Amino acid sequence: MLLLRGLVGGSTKRALWTSILLLVLVAQINGAALNASNYYQYQVVEKEHGGPAIVNILLQDRDIMRTWGTNLTAITWAHAVNSQQLLDEALTGDIDFIEADIVLGKLNGEGEDMPVMAHPPAIISDLTLAEFLYQIMDFNRDHEGQEKGVKLDFKSIEVFEGSLDILDENIPNMTYPIWINADILSGPVEQNKSVPVDPDRFFAGCMRYKQAVLSIGWTTNWGADFRDGEYTEEQCEGMLETLSANNVLSTGQSITFPVRAGIAANSEEQLHQLVAAVNETNESSLTIWSSAGDYVDVAKLRKLIFGFGVERVYLDVPEELASQLDLGNPGNGASTLKSLFSFGFISLCFWAVSSWLQRL
Repeated sequence: MLLLRGLVGGSTKRALWTSILLLVLVAQINGAALNASNYYQYQVVEKEHGGPAIVNILLQDRDIMRTWGTNLTAITWAHAVNSQQLLDEALTGDIDFIEADIVLGKLNGEGEDMPVMAHPPAIISDLTLAEFLYQIMDFNRDHEGQEKGVKLDFKSIEVFEGSLDILDENIPNMTYPIWINADILSGPVEQNKSVPVDPDRFFAGCMRYKQAVLSIGWTTNWGADFRDGEYTEEQCEGMLETLSANNVLSTGQSITFPVRAGIAANSEEQLHQLVAAVNETNESSLTIWSSAGDYVDVAKLRKLIFGFGVERVYLDVPEELASQLDLGNPGNGASTLKSLFSFGFISLCFWAVSSWLQRL
């Protein structure tokens, strides 16, 4: 049994105990994670007559602990799984994570608008969000050790808010990784074609899903003919300000920043500063993605990845680019979502400590 006890007297000691507890938590669970079907429990006990509070964060059974790998770049992805055929292939394929896009549209072109799986400008699909989530849950329930994680990419604030009832019904029953993704700010390079998802309304909805990873990024403009462009210091500061204004940095909720490979390669210093700032309160990472045909300075991107460490970088790029990066991943190195559960568990610990501190 893992047991952490902290005694807190006054508010002046809060910062000290925050640092100590978070350091101990990360040290204790580095390279370890919970079995998908079990989460830790935590308790806050306040002594009578205003005495010091005691926080216990514990695992009920050592048997649910496993030692996992932490190479996030080894996780494999099925991208844009926006039809029944692609979902069938992803569920039966040797991949770890299913990514799909959600828009307001029509099922088979008929009936009222509803959340369906499609990428703009498409608004017709043969697969609804509700059915998509049900089929993944059904598969994961019957395939222990082969569970697939889910990344939901919401293309507008309207479809996100229109999906909340569906998410409310499904996310509490998920015992596997779930990411909620949206581009919430305008970003590189002079990007003005895509409308960002309203961050205030997005975070207001996400706050009810504490177990979900927040995947939040910028709209981008890039392609084969681009060479110059970066995530600027101002854009990264804007992200921090948005997180702070919406109290995300007080929840301890896990965050990953999806960054476009060709642009990220030119933005090493700014991204290091962003992740370092967020890591003071929330476990965070990068998710590097790329469209087919994007120009990428491979040497720069490789330097960026190893600068952060493979334990803090997810890689969702075409196979050709992944091969050029030569990160030394022996095939499907994370087939049981090892690193994902580790990342999620650390996030839950951050959230538990943060919740306790808010009661002081």
